Amino acid sequence: MPRIILLTDFTEHYANGLLKGIVQYSKGRDSWVLCKMPLSYRDLYGVEGVLEWALKWKADGIIAQFYNSDNVAIFKQHGIAAIAQDFKQRFTEIPNITGAHFLAGQMGANYFLNKGFRNFGFYGFKGIVWSEERCEGFKNKIAKSGAGNTFSEYQNIEFKDLWFYESAPLMKWLYSLPKPVAIMTCDDNQGRHIIEVCNQIGIKIPGEAAILGIDNDEIVCSLSDPSMSSIQQDVEKGGYDTAILMEKMILNPDGDFDNVVVKPTHIITRSSTDIFACDDHYISKAIKHIHENSYQKLNVDNIVKLVPLSRRLLETRFKQITGFSVYSYILNLRIEKFAEKLLESDEPIVEIAMKMDFLDYKNLSRQFKSVMECTPSEFRANRQ
Repeated sequence: MPRIILLTDFTEHYANGLLKGIVQYSKGRDSWVLCKMPLSYRDLYGVEGVLEWALKWKADGIIAQFYNSDNVAIFKQHGIAAIAQDFKQRFTEIPNITGAHFLAGQMGANYFLNKGFRNFGFYGFKGIVWSEERCEGFKNKIAKSGAGNTFSEYQNIEFKDLWFYESAPLMKWLYSLPKPVAIMTCDDNQGRHIIEVCNQIGIKIPGEAAILGIDNDEIVCSLSDPSMSSIQQDVEKGGYDTAILMEKMILNPDGDFDNVVVKPTHIITRSSTDIFACDDHYISKAIKHIHENSYQKLNVDNIVKLVPLSRRLLETRFKQITGFSVYSYILNLRIEKFAEKLLESDEPIVEIAMKMDFLDYKNLSRQFKSVMECTPSEFRANRQ
C-alpha cells in the first residue's frame, strides 16, 4: 500500500490534471494513500521539515514542486522516492515531470502561421525552463518558415509568482508591436494578463492582437474577455505515467529513471485567435463572415454575394492569401470547430453533427478523415 505525498499548488489546473492521472493509475491496485500537502508547509518548514513529516507519516514517495535550492537528495537517503514537478529548472538528482515545451512553442507558431500572421510576440519569464523553451520553439519555427516579418519577446522580468505582473511595461511593449500581431504566452495566466492590458489600452482582440495561452485551463480561458485560445496538454496521461514511475522507484530505489514528459496535443480555438490576418479588405470581410458563421452550413455562393468581386477573382485572391480555395477553407474551419465540440461535449457524435448542419453523417466522416486523418469516433477516443 504505497503512501505518497503530493506537494503542489492544487489551485492550478495543471496540478489537478496530474492528480487525476495518478488516481486513475492507483485504482484497481493495492490502495494508494495520497496526502495532499499545501505548498505553504514547504515554505514554512523548508524541505527538511517536509522530510521530517514524511518520515513520521511513513511515506514511500513524494511528488513535489521543489525549489532548485532544495536538497532533494535527502529523500532518497531516507528511503523515500522523489519526483519533481516542473517549477523553475529541471533537477538532475531526481526525475522530473516536465514537458515537450519546445514542441508546444512550435505548435503555437504553426497555428499562427497558418492563420496568415507575419508579426509575432512571446510573453513569459526569464530563467524559467518551461517559459524559455516554449519561446525558443515558437521563435525557431517562425524563423525557419521565413514568413515572420518581426518577432519580439518580453521575457525580461524575473519570475515571482504566477499571478504577478506590472501593466505599465506591458503596455509599452504591446504599443510597440506592429499590428496585427500574434502573441503566444508561456501559460494561460500570462495570456490573461496580456488580454487585460490590451483591454485597458484599447488594442482590439483578435483584430490587432491574437492571444494564445498554454494548458487550456478552462476557468482562466473562459473568464478572459474575450475567451482565450490555448494549447491542450496531455496532463492526465502525465499523471498516469508519473504514478507508474513512482511505483518503479519504490520497488527499485537504486534504478536509473527517465523524466516524465507531458506532450501538447492540440489547440482549442476561442475568440482570442478566431481570425485570419489579412490586408485585403474584401478577402478579410469574406474570412470574417466564414468565422462568424462556422457553426452553420456555408457555401461559396454565400461568400460571393458579400463582396463586389467575380467568383473567379474572389477564388484567385482568396487562394493567394490563405493558400486554400474558399470551399476548402470553409470545410477545414468547420471540421476544426466540429473536432473541438467532440472534445468539449459528451453528446453523441451524430447529435453534434446535426447541430452544426452536417446532415450527411457518412459524408462528414469521410471529410473529417481527409482533414484530421482519422474518423470522428477515432479522434474522440484518441484524445480521451
